[in-house]
Amino acid sequence: MKIISAQQTREADQYSINHEPIAPIDLMERASEIFVDWFKSHYLPSQRVLVFCGPGNNGGDGLAIARLLYKDEYEVVVVIVKFGRRTSGDFDINLKRLLNQTTVKVNTCDSVASFPELLGNEIVIDAILGSGLSRPVKGFVAETIETINELKNEVVSVDIPSGLFSDTITNSPAIQAEKTLSFERPKLAFFLPSNGKFVGTWSFRSIQLDHNFIEKQDSIFNLITPGKIASIYKPRTKYGHKGTYGHSLIVGGAKGKIGAAVLAAKGALRAGTGLLTTYLPECGYSIMQIAVPEAMVLTDQHHDELTLAPELSKYKAIGIGPGIGTSKRTAFVLKSILEKAEAALVIDADALNILSESPGWLDQLPDNCIMTPHPKEFERLFGKTKNDIERLERLSHVAAKFKAWIILKGAHSAIACPSGDIWFNNTGNPGMGTGGSGDVLTGILTALLAQGYSPFDSAVMGVHLHGLAGDMAADELSQEALAASDIVEYLGKAFIKIKSTDK
Repeated sequence: MKIISAQQTREADQYSINHEPIAPIDLMERASEIFVDWFKSHYLPSQRVLVFCGPGNNGGDGLAIARLLYKDEYEVVVVIVKFGRRTSGDFDINLKRLLNQTTVKVNTCDSVASFPELLGNEIVIDAILGSGLSRPVKGFVAETIETINELKNEVVSVDIPSGLFSDTITNSPAIQAEKTLSFERPKLAFFLPSNGKFVGTWSFRSIQLDHNFIEKQDSIFNLITPGKIASIYKPRTKYGHKGTYGHSLIVGGAKGKIGAAVLAAKGALRAGTGLLTTYLPECGYSIMQIAVPEAMVLTDQHHDELTLAPELSKYKAIGIGPGIGTSKRTAFVLKSILEKAEAALVIDADALNILSESPGWLDQLPDNCIMTPHPKEFERLFGKTKNDIERLERLSHVAAKFKAWIILKGAHSAIACPSGDIWFNNTGNPGMGTGGSGDVLTGILTALLAQGYSPFDSAVMGVHLHGLAGDMAADELSQEALAASDIVEYLGKAFIKIKSTDK
């Protein structure tokens, strides 16, 4: 699903108005009805609602929402935040409808002191400013936003939290919403870590803008959807066998870190690899044989660390990095694999740290390898950036430069393609921020590559599966109790859910 800018969204609005055709006020009514349906699924009519409306079209949405909630028997109070010299035409229409069709109390305020007194249990709906914001807020608007943020009330934003820029970094006051419902598509701002405190938990709903028009827009940003994953998934065939689904090699482990290789091995098996071999230092032999009996085990001549690269020709995919350490001898193993491997390659963890200490080796990366850095590893590899937007630009650039697939891990992991396009993931939860989670992902990615999925399909499906399994585990175990091994155990349920999703 393509993520488009605020300007492109306005163009999609206008195109849909012209070609559906639909009057602008009716499109606003449609959006408001969709918001109210979503709101009713979260909040009961017994809760008083306070709607803050600005003078533009976002405020017009708020007025329509207030009217519709009133008809659904919610107790509603409206606060019109009066700033600027004029109101939009659709705002005026919806204000007239509200006053004519309801008994909702409307407060027009030009200062924070004139706001109505709160009881403390109201749900605050933020419809002050929309996605068209082009300059930092100040004056009365900034005071209003800061006042709302100081409240203990739950705040829900319409389309985007007021004060937040859709497509870039925000350096001025913005609403700190618990929930945000975006119209048609999520905003790029929702995927920036620095905006997490503003957006809260976000969702999006289509307001039936022209889909073909949107998909033709020029944007490098995309969202992975369940339908996309369902279209990638390859069902197993009746006559498939262990040779059909590829032979994976996991190169991992050092003394005290064999568990990382174990988790990667388990991830690879649960993600469907036909055969699995692990290559470990001698100290890991018994551990792996006992922990993962399905895996074949080869060992290095050294007891504590890897010093020589194994023979690579029989493997369909190779994952290297979990727990290997960064010694000079182990670094030599990585360099040898980079030079000799013809199989698809996943580079993670300590392998990335070795690369960051030997920048010239990046030029030896085989085309179409998958790299999986977390933010600090990315910084060590490719340098510091000023903010989240600059980091996304850097991510896109280096993926194109090295012809690699780079998964920047985190909330909404960003997958950069050699084309420069970026795909955001929308599965996963904070409980997955635990040791070993990334090792499981390495195993999943290696297994998918071994089964013949393309690097793009492996990266997108692997990250989605990993997060989905984590979500299912957290639903039953809690985020706090979630361990990396739980992600492995819930991969089967994640596959079942993918199979049941419509393409």
